[in-house]
Amino acid sequence: MITRPLDLESRLRPPPRSIDALFLVNGALLVLFFFLFGSRFVLAPGLGVGFELPESSGAMRGAVPATVVISVQQSDMVLVPDAMLNYAQLRDWLKKRAKGEKDLVLLVHADRRRVPSEDVTIIAEMATSAGFARVQWAAEPKSNPSREASN
Repeated sequence: MITRPLDLESRLRPPPRSIDALFLVNGALLVLFFFLFGSRFVLAPGLGVGFELPESSGAMRGAVPATVVISVQQSDMVLVPDAMLNYAQLRDWLKKRAKGEKDLVLLVHADRRRVPSEDVTIIAEMATSAGFARVQWAAEPKSNPSREASN
């Protein structure tokens, strides 16, 4: 009596003698749902990465061919068809190239990892002030290691 002064154990219900069938059904359904929601049938992997974009017949309608192409390898290093120039020399070269010609289009091929977009903007301003009608910017797409391994 000293260890159990209120005698609460006598007021409890006796434990059930059989296992409830609803417990087993509930457990089986939980296991089934874990298997179903973990399978690929429910969680679709999504779109493939290597898909090709559709082509449109009028996509090239507004395209303008480039008449002058330069390549920017890094900041303040520009490759023109006959030399390697810095920005000060490039300004003079663009003025000489645009002298006496109309509707010139400059294509700036830049390495986007090493050339900040500010430098491309500076080159575009130099070209328009030199007399170029348009400036286009081309960059290499991000390299895909899986494509390079398959080629």
